[in-house]
Amino acid sequence: MINSAARTYRIKEIFRTLQGEGANAGRSAIFIRFAGCNLWSGREQDRLRGRGSCALWCDTDFYGGEDLDSRQIAERVRTLSGMNGAIFVVLTGGEPLLQLDRNLVDELHRNGCVLAIETNGTIATDLPLDWICVSPKVGAELKLTAGDELKVIYPQENLNFRGLEKLGFRYFFIQPMDGPAREENTRAAINFCTQNPRWRLSLQIHKLIGIP
Repeated sequence: MINSAARTYRIKEIFRTLQGEGANAGRSAIFIRFAGCNLWSGREQDRLRGRGSCALWCDTDFYGGEDLDSRQIAERVRTLSGMNGAIFVVLTGGEPLLQLDRNLVDELHRNGCVLAIETNGTIATDLPLDWICVSPKVGAELKLTAGDELKVIYPQENLNFRGLEKLGFRYFFIQPMDGPAREENTRAAINFCTQNPRWRLSLQIHKLIGIP
């Protein structure tokens, strides 16, 4: 019988912080950042060859990392949490659904974790996750069309917001694109939410208060 725990996952980092975005903003969380993405390599020289709009503005370092099995990941989460009761864990990347499987989900659930995923939505999943946040990207086909929150980085040209509103999500967020034009993008996002009440403003509070 094959020991499923022997399967390894390429992990960029595991760290404790507060969730900085969306409906769970301000909540204590352990982040598991998976290495790798299906829209671009994460290497600066490959930006212009990336698929989807995010390759042009993504500011997350998901390149490299180390190989860990499910038990090693769960142990690091327990060590970092230092808490009794449920541990809120955010599975992010890169694109976590390139690697995430039932083995790791079950191991983390057995260790008292509440699992939230942040995904670009290009890979469908039926994994038993507790919270699903999808952030669609222009130029990348959206295959995960239901979940808890839809978070759109703004502005992105040619996004069909009316079409997105018909998808099966509980919350719809507009998040200003970071970078040199962040203030301008924030004003534009505020104006959009004011005129489109289905959408809520999401700010990256972790960047505003200077935490990871």
